[in-house]
Amino acid sequence: MKITTKINLLTTVWMLCILMIINFVVFFLFMKTTINMEEKILQQKAEDILKEMGTNPSSNVEARLKENLTDHSFIRIIQPKNKVVHEVTNDPLLSNKIKGKYIMKEQSQTRLISAENGEEEVLIVRLPIKGNNLTLEIGERLSGLEARKEILRGILGFCTLLAAILSLLGGRWLANMIMKPISNMINTMEEIEKSGVPKKIIIQTETKDELFTMANTFNRMINRIQENMVKQAQFVSDASHELKTPLTVIKSYANLLRRQGIENKDIAEEAIHAIHTEATRIQKMTDTFLDLANLENENVLEINKIDLVSLSENTIKQLKEVHKRELLLRFKKKPITIYADELKIKQVMIILIDNAIKYSNEKIEVLLDKQEHHAMIQIIDNGIGIPENELDHIFERFYRVDKARSRETGGSGLGLHIAKRIIKLHKGDIKIISKEGLGTTVELVLPIT
Repeated sequence: MKITTKINLLTTVWMLCILMIINFVVFFLFMKTTINMEEKILQQKAEDILKEMGTNPSSNVEARLKENLTDHSFIRIIQPKNKVVHEVTNDPLLSNKIKGKYIMKEQSQTRLISAENGEEEVLIVRLPIKGNNLTLEIGERLSGLEARKEILRGILGFCTLLAAILSLLGGRWLANMIMKPISNMINTMEEIEKSGVPKKIIIQTETKDELFTMANTFNRMINRIQENMVKQAQFVSDASHELKTPLTVIKSYANLLRRQGIENKDIAEEAIHAIHTEATRIQKMTDTFLDLANLENENVLEINKIDLVSLSENTIKQLKEVHKRELLLRFKKKPITIYADELKIKQVMIILIDNAIKYSNEKIEVLLDKQEHHAMIQIIDNGIGIPENELDHIFERFYRVDKARSRETGGSGLGLHIAKRIIKLHKGDIKIISKEGLGTTVELVLPIT
């Protein structure tokens, strides 16, 4: 069953249930109010009769009672043990159906009797005659009540039927209005499935409701998919370009060995060295690509409590032994603890210190500091620096400031991009301050918790 049909049926059934309850309440209140009004009129008539009779109900009683008869009614005076003393009526059937009753307190009641045209409502009022140990009883048919009941039933039935029809039409209109953006989304998804090309939903009016939000969210999702597709295509293009050069070198030297063989020892050693160097470079580049792919998953982090001072000391010690360079670590207090992924933070430090080593010849300083909510790492070098117009692009994939020198040092242009991605996953920030010819300062800010 379609959602539109479900909405239509549910709204109609719900509307009918509400109408049935309202109809019942209206009918009940109408009957109660009408009978209460008739009861008050009949009680007033009984009180008026008692006033006319005074304290001597035996003097010309029946004549006085006949004067107060209305159509289809009776009036009785009853002694104890339900003995009727006086009775006047113009409706023998009514009089026979309702038996007299002696009471000590005022009483009103309604009864159904079998009349000529079916069942009919009868109202009976009984009042005690004070000082005479008698009861005045008046009963009359509520002839107009049945007619009014039928009219009311007809009106309520017609209104219910009309409401059901309007509810069906309104439910259909409402369902179509609700489902229109969803139908557009389904059609768009089917087009995307067939063509394989992401496409946005056309939003004609801004309704500011949940459906507009859903369509807007879908469009934002399509935007992200398109951006990711562009990034993916760019990544494949850049990776292919980066791999093309070492593969060309390897192929060239391999062809050289095929043509001249390995008899020429100098050429063979040169070719083997070049092939080994380029293969190593490809391997490093592949490892970098894998790191970059893994970082797209935000669950890649293993958060633990770490000491930045100890981590920095160990990292700097390892890099000193490899590069034989002067690396200085400075901090005001120890320990500086944060919650982070130790291996990933170490990877960032290695990337940044390795860049400083490649592009400077003097000492490199690593400064650690702790503030109220953040820890700070600064890596300072006095190297060649970065031109101001290059700073905005420095974190882009495969971007290199000095292409020639980067090629010599084996850089792929992915290091800073990976570093920024890791810091962003830690909800931190990375900033580079540099002046060409004066050096570079890389500043990392990491939340403590």
